[in-house]
Amino acid sequence: MSGGLEALLADPDVSEILLNGGGRAFVERAGRLEPVSVDLDETGVRRVVERIIAPLGLRLDRSSPIVDARLPDGSRLHAVLSPVAVDGTCVAIRRFGAGHRLSDFGLTPAGAELLRWAIAAGWNLLLAGGTGAGKTTLLNALAGEVSLDERIVTIEETAELALGQPHVVRLEARPPNAEGAGAVPVRALVRAALRLRPDRLIIGEVRGEEAFDLLQALNTGHSGSLCTIHANGPGEALARLEHLVLLAGVGLPLEAIRAQIRSSIDAVVHVTRQPDGDRAIESIAELSGSINLRCLYPGPGRAVPNRRRRRPHGDEEIGP
Repeated sequence: MSGGLEALLADPDVSEILLNGGGRAFVERAGRLEPVSVDLDETGVRRVVERIIAPLGLRLDRSSPIVDARLPDGSRLHAVLSPVAVDGTCVAIRRFGAGHRLSDFGLTPAGAELLRWAIAAGWNLLLAGGTGAGKTTLLNALAGEVSLDERIVTIEETAELALGQPHVVRLEARPPNAEGAGAVPVRALVRAALRLRPDRLIIGEVRGEEAFDLLQALNTGHSGSLCTIHANGPGEALARLEHLVLLAGVGLPLEAIRAQIRSSIDAVVHVTRQPDGDRAIESIAELSGSINLRCLYPGPGRAVPNRRRRRPHGDEEIGP
């Protein structure tokens, strides 16, 4: 690489590098964006991207102006070529730090205990948040709580998770080639994963028709699974999941979809990015009754109810 990108990628405080075209560049440090000087013109940016993606069999040109790639260190690169990117080729490189713990998300001891218990008890958790809120980082932290003797199958559009357990199978979607063939979508990977004898399914993000296949999987005994969804709260997460299942065109009435969600998802965990750049878990809400949500953990800065919590499928009690 050139133009100073090596130094930025080597900086452990940099979590994201953004090249906006026209020589403009920004980095994210501690959750805040700041401008930086990078000596790369339009030609230089294209050359850097081509050097990264060529060994992966990918290309960036007028016939394929958008590309996703994974760097050797696990970072994710997304590039959009000019003139689709009006002001010049744009690149976003997102880095994923290792060693994140639940304590990094502003949880009270009771909140961290609740999530660890939910993982051990085999709850299916839906992690919700906006862009850059920390959903994947939280997913990685929660997945790290899974027992070492369980078989985990991960499914991602672009592989980002870094799990330390010894029994992990990683599946990554594949875009179509230049001829429009050879694509392997996330939906196909969800179906394939069920034949790989998973104890836990972990899906990087539910964003399309695979939502229906996920619900089917969770309804056939695959408890303790984790997935993320782009939404601004627990209620919005369930509504979005409904819409994604409807988009799959399976012909189910809304009430039947809601019944499947109710029997598949145990709780929604909502994570946000705070004004100071820190990520924090705002709430943990259990599905109860129909498709209603019962708040188990209100999040930092709010009063935590002094009551005992029950498993939705048993008599064990936990919590303060």
